[in-house]
Amino acid sequence: MAARIALFDLGGVIIDWSPARLYSKIFADRAEMDRFLSSICTMDWHTRHDAGVSFADNAAPLIAAYPQYENQIKAWRGRWMEMFDGTIAGSERLVESLAGRGTPLYALSNMPAETWGDVFPAYPILKRFRQIVVSGETGLVKPDPAIFQLTLARMGGPSPDEVLFIDDAPRNIATADALGFRTHLFRDSASLERTLILEGLL
Repeated sequence: MAARIALFDLGGVIIDWSPARLYSKIFADRAEMDRFLSSICTMDWHTRHDAGVSFADNAAPLIAAYPQYENQIKAWRGRWMEMFDGTIAGSERLVESLAGRGTPLYALSNMPAETWGDVFPAYPILKRFRQIVVSGETGLVKPDPAIFQLTLARMGGPSPDEVLFIDDAPRNIATADALGFRTHLFRDSASLERTLILEGLL
């Protein structure tokens, strides 16, 4: 059986997102920036935003612990869109090609609900997706199997083996594999294009 539906992650697959893009403007010292991102505003800390915690509530304990970095911590929300820089090379073309063939397109993204209203209009390619499941709106975060089950339900209940799930995080791919999805670990658009051809989607 070949896939008939494509389910995309967004950040790192469609959208180019990197906190370092913002913080390289804020910190003159690269080593200090690296320490800040690895020990203060970490990805584990950010995951709470993806789960629906507000930026203000999530920042408060950090500001109390690191008052010298209050402005830098607040910039995570205040200058959020400066973490983005267009789309991943080649991905937009593949989405357009799939849309042109009438392939059902969906997305499942770990993304804060609070900033989704800024991100969605900034990327017209996102309108190609029939529905986008945003973790911050559900209170569930990949790789929790529950968000994959919710996504299937919102897609109309297809069998997982009808869905090609595309993500750049191995742990999310591992969960999808365990649930029976067809999967592609995204590294670049060229390898994704080969997979889409093999799956009969292109």
